[in-house]
Amino acid sequence: MGIYLNPNNKDFGMALNSEIYVDKSMLIKLTNKVICTEQRFVSVSRPRRFGKSMAANMLTAYYSRGCDSREMFFGLKINNDKDKESFEKYLNKYNVIHINIVDFLSEAKDIDEMISFIQEDISDELFDEFSGITFPRRKTLVKILETVFSKTGVPFVFIIDEWDCIFRERKEDFDSQKIYLDFLRNLLKDKSYVALAYMTGILPIKKYGKHSAINMFTEISMTNAGDYAEFTGFTEKEVEALCKQYHMSFDEARRWYDGYNLRGISIYNPRSVVMSMTSHTFDNYWTSTETYEALKIYIQTDDMKETVNKLIAGEEVAIDTTTFLNDMVTFNSMDDVLTLLIHLGYLTYNFDTKKVSIPNYEITEQFVSTVRIMGWSEMSDSIMRSNELLKATIACDEEQVAEFIEQAHTENVSILKYNDENSLSYVISLAYYSSRKTYTLHREVPAGKGFADIVFVPRNGVTTPAMIIELKYNQSAETAIEQAKNRNYADFFKDYKGDILLVGINYSKDDPDKKHTCRIEKIKK
Repeated sequence: MGIYLNPNNKDFGMALNSEIYVDKSMLIKLTNKVICTEQRFVSVSRPRRFGKSMAANMLTAYYSRGCDSREMFFGLKINNDKDKESFEKYLNKYNVIHINIVDFLSEAKDIDEMISFIQEDISDELFDEFSGITFPRRKTLVKILETVFSKTGVPFVFIIDEWDCIFRERKEDFDSQKIYLDFLRNLLKDKSYVALAYMTGILPIKKYGKHSAINMFTEISMTNAGDYAEFTGFTEKEVEALCKQYHMSFDEARRWYDGYNLRGISIYNPRSVVMSMTSHTFDNYWTSTETYEALKIYIQTDDMKETVNKLIAGEEVAIDTTTFLNDMVTFNSMDDVLTLLIHLGYLTYNFDTKKVSIPNYEITEQFVSTVRIMGWSEMSDSIMRSNELLKATIACDEEQVAEFIEQAHTENVSILKYNDENSLSYVISLAYYSSRKTYTLHREVPAGKGFADIVFVPRNGVTTPAMIIELKYNQSAETAIEQAKNRNYADFFKDYKGDILLVGINYSKDDPDKKHTCRIEKIKK
């Protein structure tokens, strides 16, 4: 038993002993399926605080010959799985090498020294563990591993945590990045001593030209998690169970931390959920792991402004993720920037529609705070005025509402796209930003005999009226109200006991002053 070779199971034990432990042990079933196969190389990338290290520690505890973890896994899902034979077959049966690249990078002055440290430390532990073996005179790490495997017949499981830290901390040092990838390729690729190589990080594997130095890995990422989706974070059922245990509102947990769409599975940010449960407070816990500067760096260009505007308003944006080169400096298009933000956890990607959006209220607040710091005054002003707009709407102050909407429309949409049919819709969503604390917004939803433009559903415990906003151009606000009434949009709230506001908004495309008008009618129940 060593630090890197066949370590003990204490790190995973700390996770099990924590106040909240969500059982992700069925991940082992997936890794067991690929062990000692051509698919034995797995690279898992996900944002910070999404449980990467916990998973790595669990796999170490399970496979390592340096400990006996049977009792530790007693009662966990993998031990109770119907395929019990697989669990027993691999439990503590392999030589495990578990390293965290951050530890070596922080000690080294350059990439060559870092690789030397890795080779020396692992080699020293191999010599100590297998002192009875005669090693070749050329004692490279690869030769040592090959010799141990040939003499013992026991292959190695490599668990490499934070494998991509070089690409994050030395973003522009491409020469060092290539040296590092070549090191991993020489260590792992086509080596019979490798039973499993499981790497964790934030970024997918770096692309260089047409090929990657370690292209044998199956990529599991925030753009395509495949069978690993449920192990990327907390699932809806897991969060619902925690909310019941801690007497917390599941609706609020969903609003704050849900929204990561991984092939149809809804995933929550694990750290934020744990923090909210243990503190009994729903709040923005993302700020303690990611700074405003981290987001600001990637959205500060002018061509990103309108896209960020749409995202904050709740819009989805179509992107092409295939051009991203999996680093943090090479951006050939806005799509590359948005793809990076997916991997960093600021956006979620819908694999089926090929669109991105902001996943939840916690991250939306991060965007809003960053925009304020960056000095994007038009967007910031609209968001700051949103509380006054909501008050004016509830008070049925038609003139004030029209004025606020007109101002937001003018400030946040370029003149070339001012008359685009979707522009006013997302401007309304942005202008009513503060309403998200008390309402759930739905756009283009089936209601009565048609589709309502925007519906505001009060959250549980909220006493303010429900709202339906219908948008028109080159007609009248009265026409919008009549459509909402004639098509029975209020039927959307047939089970709602409170009042409902019908809000009609119109603007004239051809009016040089771009005058907006508003009419509000209250339906009492």
